[in-house]
Amino acid sequence: MKKRKLVRQIYSTYLVILLLSLVTVSWVAFSSFKSFHLSRTADDLESRARILYRLVLPHLLTDTPESVDVICKEIGVASGTRITVVLADGRVVGDSQENPSFMDSHAARSEILEAGKGKVGRSIRYSSTLERKMMYVALPIAGEDQAIGVLRVAIPVEAVDSAIRLLWFKLAVGGLIIALVLGGISLVVARRFTRSIGEMKDVALRFAGGDLSQKAKIYRIQEIADLAEAMNRMAEELNNRFNTIVSQRNELETVLSSMMEGVIAVDIEEKIIKVNASAAAMLHMDPQTCKGKTIQEMIRNTSFQNLVSRSITEHPAMETDIAFYNGEERMLKVHSSPLRDADDEIMGTLMVMEDVTQLRRLENVRRDFVANVSHEIKTPLTAIKGFVETLTHDKSEDREDAKRFLAIILRHVDRLNAIVEDLLSLSAIEREKEGRGIDRKTASVRDVVETAVQVCRPKASEKNIEITTRVDPSIMADMDVTLFEQAIVNILDNAVKYSEADSTVNIEAAETGGEIVIRIIDHGTGISKEHLPRLFERFYRVDKARSRKLGGTGLGLSIVKHIVQAHGGTVSADSTLGRGSMFAIHLPKNS
Repeated sequence: MKKRKLVRQIYSTYLVILLLSLVTVSWVAFSSFKSFHLSRTADDLESRARILYRLVLPHLLTDTPESVDVICKEIGVASGTRITVVLADGRVVGDSQENPSFMDSHAARSEILEAGKGKVGRSIRYSSTLERKMMYVALPIAGEDQAIGVLRVAIPVEAVDSAIRLLWFKLAVGGLIIALVLGGISLVVARRFTRSIGEMKDVALRFAGGDLSQKAKIYRIQEIADLAEAMNRMAEELNNRFNTIVSQRNELETVLSSMMEGVIAVDIEEKIIKVNASAAAMLHMDPQTCKGKTIQEMIRNTSFQNLVSRSITEHPAMETDIAFYNGEERMLKVHSSPLRDADDEIMGTLMVMEDVTQLRRLENVRRDFVANVSHEIKTPLTAIKGFVETLTHDKSEDREDAKRFLAIILRHVDRLNAIVEDLLSLSAIEREKEGRGIDRKTASVRDVVETAVQVCRPKASEKNIEITTRVDPSIMADMDVTLFEQAIVNILDNAVKYSEADSTVNIEAAETGGEIVIRIIDHGTGISKEHLPRLFERFYRVDKARSRKLGGTGLGLSIVKHIVQAHGGTVSADSTLGRGSMFAIHLPKNS
């Protein structure tokens, strides 16, 4: 629908009403004046006819019609009036402008017919004789017993028409002036009215744009003033409600953003309504761009998509663990529950996620640790029990076999003792780490390395392995010397164990990028890449058979990791199968 401006509608309506009123008034005035003017002219003619009646009647009664024509011509010239006397049979006996003998019968003239009935006949018509429009008034001339004829007077209506045209011109000019004046006044009134509405529209648009500080102007027009006051009250109410909504939204945003759990709200069409920062970080999404997009677009995980679909269609509260892969595996515990609106209608689902990757990993480590400890302890115990039972039931006197059995039992007991000591060391290191109880002091890294080398040199000499060191004597670090020496001994002992005879083990230390880095490099068998992430777990072995054969407990590198972590550092390993390994200890320079 085509829209029209209010000022045009109001002004056009005013203008139409004004013009119709002026035209109507002008037409009524014109018609009244014309009718009045014609009536006055006819009355004037009738008065003239009555005066002439007294002059003409005696001549008609004395049968001297020739004198009637003379009277008509004399008086007609003097008064500027056409005078005609017509006998009862229609014959003209006198006329002020024509010779009666040459004139047609006037019996059929309308005014003559009317006068013949004893009335005053009146008519306005075009005269073919004079070739002019004339007004006629006819009076009946009666004798004592019968009608003698008709006295008719007439004047041209040109003067009347001229006066009427002048009146029409004056009415038109006056009406135009009145129309212009009133039209201007109407335009001013319409613009004033629409200007107030336009100002209120601007205020309403500012309200719609969120600017509720403006107030609508109060005008003197009652209805507009009431509307302005209603708009101002509405703005005040909207501002209060808006502030309440903003406050509630900020509180909700604060709660969602401070939650460690991830939260995703999804509508009934599986489109994302809201994502908090934790969920965006867990799923590697941008919370600003994912709003309004479907779960299938943003999260490429079939299990998660199925959980969302089932939660929306079946509306149950569900909880399950879902694995996500993005460079590394992450395990999220996802809880879904129906999302309801103010009318308690289902409008979607709410997914709450908790990253349980570390927890599940720790559970796996715990299970592996229990299994490994059980295995590591059960193996020597089984061997000890078998040999003790053999010695108990063996009645022979073979001292050599008994000594061999006792030596085996003693070796397994030593292995059990080593496992228990390593476990106790780990437990002590963890307690000291948690309680900040390690005894740190500033010491030379070179001295600690040299002491560790001296401890491991006898084993290295048995395999003709050369241990070289390259450590700047100026490198100092805050450390528990005994614990740190044990960490280096554990790594160095492994390097000697798994290196081939006649090889070399290198130890070097340097200050790099605000930290102290100690590297122990061997040229042994090396470690496959898949084993490196779990190398520092308790009882984890790359080659279990060979490790047990070499007397390892599977706890040495785990002890190294906890010692380094207790000092605020990290330990890492890099290796190439068949070419050797490199273990690096990173310590904060000012730790």
